[in-house]
Amino acid sequence: MLYQLSELFPFAPWSLFRYVTVRAGGALVTALLLSWWLGPRVIEWLRDLKFRQDYRPKDAQKPGDATGAADDQAKRGTPTMGGILIVLTLDLSVLLWARWNPLVILALVVLLVFAGLGFYDDWKKVSKQNADGVSSGFKLLVQFGVAMAVVAYLWRLPSGSALVTEVNFPFVAAKSAVWTGGLALVGALVLSVLTIVGSSNAVNLTDGMDGLAIGCTILCTSVFLVLSYVSGNAELSKYLLMPRVPGAGELTVVCAALIGASLGFWWYNCHPASVFMGDTGSLAIGGVLGVIAVAIHQPLTLFIAGGVFVVEALSVMTQIGWFKYTRIRRGTGQRIFRMAPLHSHFRKMDWPETKVVTRFYIVGILCAVVALSTVKIR
Repeated sequence: MLYQLSELFPFAPWSLFRYVTVRAGGALVTALLLSWWLGPRVIEWLRDLKFRQDYRPKDAQKPGDATGAADDQAKRGTPTMGGILIVLTLDLSVLLWARWNPLVILALVVLLVFAGLGFYDDWKKVSKQNADGVSSGFKLLVQFGVAMAVVAYLWRLPSGSALVTEVNFPFVAAKSAVWTGGLALVGALVLSVLTIVGSSNAVNLTDGMDGLAIGCTILCTSVFLVLSYVSGNAELSKYLLMPRVPGAGELTVVCAALIGASLGFWWYNCHPASVFMGDTGSLAIGGVLGVIAVAIHQPLTLFIAGGVFVVEALSVMTQIGWFKYTRIRRGTGQRIFRMAPLHSHFRKMDWPETKVVTRFYIVGILCAVVALSTVKIR
């Protein structure tokens, strides 16, 4: 909206809104202020609707379970579905500050669809007061369907087919980083789909302690704020030997809005949390990060920047796999971790929740630094 005003009135101060950096800063501040203003109202609304976690989560020691800190009874009764606040403030901020293009629209559509899927899952949990929710099969069906639709849409864009048919590797110059050939085409398409689905589920698995998922989201999104800006800038992308993606600069505004919305939500989600994001927020955040990574040709960099998310997801996968393998081979299932995902393992080791979260932040910062170093080391 403000960009259109800058074209109607090409003089100061409206002309400032032509710059992506100005609009990204505005989007961040707007989303943060909206979160602070709407936060108490949304939390009270959720409390009035009794959208709260009064049920006991599944035992996280069971194979395949991703619920952390199951023994923290103090969390029971806390409003959930707080991801509504993140999605609402992000959408309003992007609507105000972004210059609309196919990449921005695609990111927001995925955000809303995944938020709707998460909301349905959260609603089933709170309405039945148990942790069953939507079946994992249904979740994956929707996620894979959306991811394949995103890949197909990008493929049909005049400037977008390379985004999903070529693979670029971190730390390697764009021109020499392309994996080509028929097998590469299949691999690139599969990688794009798995990036979106995997990112959505990885953030969801990380959301088990106060402030953990949202803090790591801010760190990971900060990396992609830089990468999307570089990808959208012809001179910078050429100088830094990164893939040039027309229109990717506007994803900088989306990233900035996500950071602002996350900071605002973190205000209420820090220990002890006044609200949980639930699947409404975690599935949506992970999904939009995956789309941004694919849209700027950096899906593999997401694995580095979101290292905490990746490790959390891998801990669940290895726990399940090892349990099933040992049950078949030895008759009794065995576990690698005391609980899964990984943050729950450390909680079972009697680490205070704040210590687990803080140390995961430190790891997240290191992952973000390594991911940003890929911009220069090419």
